[in-house]
Amino acid sequence: MLKEIILAVIVSFDTFLVTSACFGSGIRIPLVPAVLIDLIGGAVLGLSLGLSELISRAVSEEICRSVGTAVLCLIGTVTVFKSLLRSLIRRLSERGELSLKTGNSGLMIKLYLDDTAADLDHSSSLSVSEAAALALASSLDSAATGLGSGAAGISPVKAAVFAFISGAAAIGGGYLAGKKISSLSHDLSWLGGVFLILFAVFGQS
Repeated sequence: MLKEIILAVIVSFDTFLVTSACFGSGIRIPLVPAVLIDLIGGAVLGLSLGLSELISRAVSEEICRSVGTAVLCLIGTVTVFKSLLRSLIRRLSERGELSLKTGNSGLMIKLYLDDTAADLDHSSSLSVSEAAALALASSLDSAATGLGSGAAGISPVKAAVFAFISGAAAIGGGYLAGKKISSLSHDLSWLGGVFLILFAVFGQS
């Protein structure tokens, strides 16, 4: 059960950062969209873990464990570099040296780089559809993490339940910490990548 809790907390860290970015930018997340974000996050993790568990039954445990560790380390490394990229883009845009135009087809790219881009209608409040798009974009790492954790003996159902619980806490924490997080000049999502690498090294055994 400890592995499920640790994994749920790690993947909920992104939810905390996403919601704190929204609240810190003055974007409200009403109850229904907040619950939807939490449900999608837990469901994505549970489904990806279930799929990974099925795949691990057809492949030797040693191979699955090695591949899973490598995948999680890769995701963690990508998360760290994504954080650095977001910080760079933020600095360039603030200095007027960058104008990122991706159009409607680039919505997922926008959300991946800027969480506050979810407020498409600039109403300062997330609708259900906007919350769903934000949750799916922020769950990409969770899906990959679940697929890489199938040989770690993690229960998909328990992990999904704990992800829902920790996700709710993350949203609440994001609301409370929004102003403080938004005032920082550095993107903190790299911490999630570091936690994931540590989990890959010590949690897969």
